Amino acid sequence: MTAKSAAAPTVDEAELARFAALAGEWWNPRGKMAPLHKFNPVRLGYVRDAACRHFGQDGKQDGKHDAKRLDCLKGLRILDIGCGGGILSEPLARLGAEVVGADPAAANIEAARLHAAEEKIAVDYRATTAEALAEAGERFDVVLAMEVVEHVADVNLFVELTGAMVRPGGLMIAATLNRTIKSFALAIVGAEYVLRWLPRGTHQWDKFVTPNELEIALDRAGLSLIDETGVVYNPLADRWRLAADMDVNYMVTAERPA
Repeated sequence: MTAKSAAAPTVDEAELARFAALAGEWWNPRGKMAPLHKFNPVRLGYVRDAACRHFGQDGKQDGKHDAKRLDCLKGLRILDIGCGGGILSEPLARLGAEVVGADPAAANIEAARLHAAEEKIAVDYRATTAEALAEAGERFDVVLAMEVVEHVADVNLFVELTGAMVRPGGLMIAATLNRTIKSFALAIVGAEYVLRWLPRGTHQWDKFVTPNELEIALDRAGLSLIDETGVVYNPLADRWRLAADMDVNYMVTAERPA
């Protein structure tokens, strides 16, 4: 049974403790977070391209959000909810975005702040929850929930709260794991027990979220699905890439109507 936080019903206390214990590992590309470091380029590219397409479509903004520009996300306020040690927040800030990185684990936020200070990158890191941010009336051009929804205590409530922070005309982008026999074989047995890419217990298969379940939650939050893609690992190239196969890892983009 999932142990929820009384103050923040979407926070799973066991998951929180598990990732807080890994706080010192976030920025070690050869440590326990190595799989996430390898996954980072494909999710960063997806977020960048989705935001640039959406906010700079049809030549609007005078090319301001051209994905080829080093500051292509300039002027966009982005929330990275469940940011961990900030390995996605930092590159988004490098691309010009005003980034708020939020995580309920104070140890993760401390690790994120220390690394950002070392790199001289401005990110607004906060040890807080989706509940607190939504209650404060925060609004963003883009809300990211990357590798988060499979760890929360209440997916529908989490999407409702995070979705409410997407301003009209804005986007919510999520990356998660599908609940299939294939994902159990690859993401649990393969990644945690055979290859040992991840510490055992990192994921719980019954908490994986199907694309249909996520779309329903987004729709209830007033968001319309506009894109979805699978993400697969190429062992020969040792890298992740976008693909049509959504059986295991996948990402989606949803829009709040203007």
